[in-house]
Amino acid sequence: MTESTPRATDHSITAPLRFSVFRRIWLASLLSNLGLLIQGVGAAWAMTQMASSADKVALVQTALMMPIMLISIPAGAIADMHDRRIVAMVALSISLVGATALTTLAWLGLITPNILLTFCFIVGTGMALMGPAWQSSVSEQVPPEALPAAVALNGISFNIARSLGPAIGGVIVATSGAVAAFAVNAVMYLPLLIVLFLWNRISEPSRLPRERLNRAMVSGVRYIANSPSIKIVLTRTLVTGIIGGAILALMPLIVRDLLHGGAQMYGIMLGAFGMGAVIGALNIGEVRKRLNGEGAIRACTLSMAGAITAVALSRQPVLTAAALVLAGAAWMLAVALFNIGVQLSAPRWVAGRSLAAFQAGIAGGIAVGSWFWGHLTDHAGVEIALLTSAGLMFLSPLLGLWLRMPPIGARNEAPAELLADPEVKLLLTGRSGPLVVEIEYRVATENARPFHNVMQEVQLSRQRNGAYGWSIARDIADPELWTERYHCPTWLDYLRQRNRATHLERELHQRAMDFHLGPEPVRVRRMLERPFGSVRWKEDTPDRAAAEVLPVVAPAAGSST
Repeated sequence: MTESTPRATDHSITAPLRFSVFRRIWLASLLSNLGLLIQGVGAAWAMTQMASSADKVALVQTALMMPIMLISIPAGAIADMHDRRIVAMVALSISLVGATALTTLAWLGLITPNILLTFCFIVGTGMALMGPAWQSSVSEQVPPEALPAAVALNGISFNIARSLGPAIGGVIVATSGAVAAFAVNAVMYLPLLIVLFLWNRISEPSRLPRERLNRAMVSGVRYIANSPSIKIVLTRTLVTGIIGGAILALMPLIVRDLLHGGAQMYGIMLGAFGMGAVIGALNIGEVRKRLNGEGAIRACTLSMAGAITAVALSRQPVLTAAALVLAGAAWMLAVALFNIGVQLSAPRWVAGRSLAAFQAGIAGGIAVGSWFWGHLTDHAGVEIALLTSAGLMFLSPLLGLWLRMPPIGARNEAPAELLADPEVKLLLTGRSGPLVVEIEYRVATENARPFHNVMQEVQLSRQRNGAYGWSIARDIADPELWTERYHCPTWLDYLRQRNRATHLERELHQRAMDFHLGPEPVRVRRMLERPFGSVRWKEDTPDRAAAEVLPVVAPAAGSST
């Protein structure tokens, strides 16, 4: 992990800052976020000067956020497959190139609305690639007990920047123009690049070969699709992003059309929203103590509904700023709770992909919502668009009747010990497959229903970790005999699937085996479904399996399927 934990029982919001690696990266990321927000002010205000159409202004947010939705799953897979430090550095370099090119073109007076959107998209692409690698590496910088506070601190970093950056950006744009804002952003990427370069990250090499990108993406999607709690969090995240994105996308128009202000007032209003977000993040621990997940999200969405209504009806900068403080606090609390829920639900092997899906949910919601709110504003005006957003936000807690937020507990990590590889007498290569696994249980007839209920949970566990074609069958001639059957694409996929199970999943598998009767253990069969690949049709045919060395683990504590 990192250096030894000072005061391991300290759960305060500042506890992660005691770890030097996290502290350095956090401070550098604060500067990077500050630069990004300064550029955002410059880009949004430059667009208001070049185009009068509301949807063009809103598209600045879409251009920055859309890459996160488009490449989040590949980005998450890359973060899980490769050194996360290197991935983050490459991603930052992409954003640096985009910001530098935008600065150069603006300085030369060659900026048009389409060019501005293109380079915002490039900067957003770099940040989209960096996000999963950066967020999933937080658990490598702090111990598990400090992880929720570290997640909240990362949110605080962005929102401290949101508090100061827009105001600074407004001053820069008002005094020196948008080109200065773009230049500041490019320079602000350098400290984070340096800190990441100097981070001596210790990675644990896998005993199995790395998955290919396409297979890793499929594994991530499969894990999420078979994780009910993560699916609920992602759905609520997407809905909140679509509805709440109105206030972010329409902020320039709120200032221009409702408050009749300029670039400096725009920066101040964004700063008010960011200040509220910092207040919300600082109180996330207290909110988690007092409210469960559903109660906290309900309070956040209702508070946002009231704040957006006030912004829509207010024509006084002071009242609008106060409402934006409330909106920022509620927004930050909701996003942080969604983030923590995903990060603590996903084991380390799929953390990057799960966080990428979360990023896709929130950024995709904001991107799609920004486009919708921009079009609605063109037809009905800023006030009607904001009141519509407030009404939908007020109704959004009704989703909890069907998609109730799961409780947030400790991170569900894999056990330290690996399972022993099964006994194999047939020579196999890593690509041999598909593998068919059959497990026979003998269950008392009076326990048939509870056993079947447990096996439905086992199904999700197997499928999350790589199995497909799962089924459970009961022998009609011997009602006590049950057979679980599933497939894995290859022998290597099967080895991965066996050792991806977390503590809770292994306990679940043990619960299923506890139903088994008799002195004989649960019987497991592992079969090669297409055996022709393991047969040498001629005596002189080379045996590929004999030349391939497969990883073998010494017998570990216990053996499972």
